[in-house]
Amino acid sequence: MALTDADVQKQAEEEFNIEKGRLVQTQRVKIMEYYEKKEKHIEQHKKIQMSNLMNQSRLKVLRARDDMIMDLLNEARQRLAAIAKDPAMYSTLLEGLVLQGFYQLLEPKVTIRCRQQDVELVQAAANKNIPVYKEAVKSNIVVKIDQERFLPSEICGGVEIYNDNGKIKVSNTLESRLELMAQQMMPEIRANLFGANPNRKFTD
Repeated sequence: MALTDADVQKQAEEEFNIEKGRLVQTQRVKIMEYYEKKEKHIEQHKKIQMSNLMNQSRLKVLRARDDMIMDLLNEARQRLAAIAKDPAMYSTLLEGLVLQGFYQLLEPKVTIRCRQQDVELVQAAANKNIPVYKEAVKSNIVVKIDQERFLPSEICGGVEIYNDNGKIKVSNTLESRLELMAQQMMPEIRANLFGANPNRKFTD
């Protein structure tokens, strides 16, 4: 049975609609995929930006903390300078620093270097501690104060003690003692100022 014009037109329309539907569906899938990719890209970009902002904030906090600790150490240094201006307190401190240097070196001959303005105090501290050292280690010690090379006058005070050939040094300046104490106490200082760090597994 032959197809009428109407049948042909109807069949053509059906085929057209099927093809149109297929094309629309294909394009819809492509558009959806495009926007999904776009959305993922935006989300990823947002995450990177957030991460960067958080890192910047974290660095600012760390910088602020370091500045606070530096201020604290500078204040401690100023207090050390004040101690060096109190003759009674400074003499007692020098005695401890000199004797500690003797014990650390355990040498028969030592040279002490100090600030020029401290020579008399350091000599008195050495004279007082020579018998203490001899009694403790049952060994003699000859002590010389270096009168040619002095420690810089701008340091807070203290001494450097050398063995006979000058190759071994004990630095007992007030600055070096403060630095050593700051290193040893840094976890404690940080915890007192900012609270315990939940990410830190070890405290030494």
